[in-house]
Amino acid sequence: MHTRLQLGSAILLGLVGQLTLTAALATEPALALAFNDAQLKWGPCPSFMPEGCEIAVLHGDPAKKNADVLFKVPAGAVIPRHWHTSAERMVLLSGELQVIYDGQPTATLTPGMYGYGPAKLPHKATCNKGASCVLFIAFESPVDATPESDIAK
Repeated sequence: MHTRLQLGSAILLGLVGQLTLTAALATEPALALAFNDAQLKWGPCPSFMPEGCEIAVLHGDPAKKNADVLFKVPAGAVIPRHWHTSAERMVLLSGELQVIYDGQPTATLTPGMYGYGPAKLPHKATCNKGASCVLFIAFESPVDATPESDIAK
């Protein structure tokens, strides 16, 4: 009988904990935006990025963990070699992007393709001519970009 009571208590505590977690998560509003939505607030990229580069924060705080951003560069733009503290989980939304991570073959992303970039692995990219490149990026760590000039060789 004592074991049943302990098991019942454990199940009840688990359910209460799950309901508490669900309620806490539900306080955050849902969000749905297109990459060309007028509500987006586009801001400048780091100074070493190409002219016309812009970033929009979709969700979270870029100074904290787990921020989602849109990264946009004009057609023909070259994104210089750099790295991020965080891994990058990316989906290309428009344009065609050639991405080269050090020691890896060139990857050509087209709209709808997913790309993964390991943390601290230097890379560079080119947005092919024809259309600007808009990339959704989910960062695990605070958003940063270290330029080639700061990469130890």
